Amino acid sequence: MSVSLTLTSSSSSDDSDVPVPRRPRIFRDRSDPFDRYDDIDFKQRYRFSKNSVVEILNQIGDRLDPLTNRNKALNSREQLLICLRFYATGAFQQLIGDSVLVHKSTISRIIYKVSKEILRLKGDVLKMPTLQEIPTIHRKFFEIRGFPCVIGAIDGTHIPIQSPGGHLAETYRCRKGFFSLNVQVVCDADLQIRHIIARWPGSVHDSTIFNDCPLPPELERGMYGAGYLLGDSGYACKRYLLTPFINPRNRAEEAYNASHKATRNTVERCFGVLKRRFPALSMGLRLKMKTNMMAIVACAILHNLAIIFKDDWPEDHLEIEEDDEVIGGDPMEGNFAMRTHLVNTIFAERV
Repeated sequence: MSVSLTLTSSSSSDDSDVPVPRRPRIFRDRSDPFDRYDDIDFKQRYRFSKNSVVEILNQIGDRLDPLTNRNKALNSREQLLICLRFYATGAFQQLIGDSVLVHKSTISRIIYKVSKEILRLKGDVLKMPTLQEIPTIHRKFFEIRGFPCVIGAIDGTHIPIQSPGGHLAETYRCRKGFFSLNVQVVCDADLQIRHIIARWPGSVHDSTIFNDCPLPPELERGMYGAGYLLGDSGYACKRYLLTPFINPRNRAEEAYNASHKATRNTVERCFGVLKRRFPALSMGLRLKMKTNMMAIVACAILHNLAIIFKDDWPEDHLEIEEDDEVIGGDPMEGNFAMRTHLVNTIFAERV
């Protein structure tokens, strides 16, 4: 018996000494999507026209170019298109890699790298309006349904993510039952995103995110003039954030609610356009948590660039989000002076 054990041990030791051959590296020829697809097919796959991709490359391409051409390094255009393809599909990185003949680990690094470079554009592309822009924003919102002095519509949307694991994982489970990041957005009448917060777990309430962000003190100081935001009933009514009446008591309040709803609907449409252009945001992100947050903001910046470039995405068949959460606390909380003033002056005259 001892001899048999010795022979077996010796045999396994000999097998472990046999070198395992390395898999040979394979370099495949990658075709250029600019040449492979016409304008329509290209936009369907990458959500931007070829001219828009060139414009984006003019702003971030220098920082994406490889330091060497050895081993068929991916150039800046190839990297940007890989990242856009991920945003446009939300597919597994393995599938993205198979379609462009790149290993999935490279896809992961490219998504992080390109998203990080896109975030550098935030200061120029995604920002609250200046005092010079506010009169134009007031006018465009007023043209929707006659609601005066609006500087933005605010709401939150849930971006599905993979469970982050750990003892805090359940904090990311939203009230709808899936893991998510609760993303706060302020947009204007052109559906351009003016402010975004994309770091809070899905279980956190919209009003908590708003109260913690820089906007309340800025609005209190009058940095954006005498205007106000429009929010749903999940927010407390304030001088600078107006919410609808839960139970309107007269025709003036009903007129206020109708105008408020139609005007605030811009942020719901904004979410619909954003998620339709970049389905990865609705299908779910399976990246590291930091990269998830970067990707969400990067998609918002790209959304604004598309508006600036007039590279429209069709709004037909949009899934407009309707929040089923009516109120986030006591409906009597908040400062109702501004809302009451509007009802008694402007909206009372319209009924």
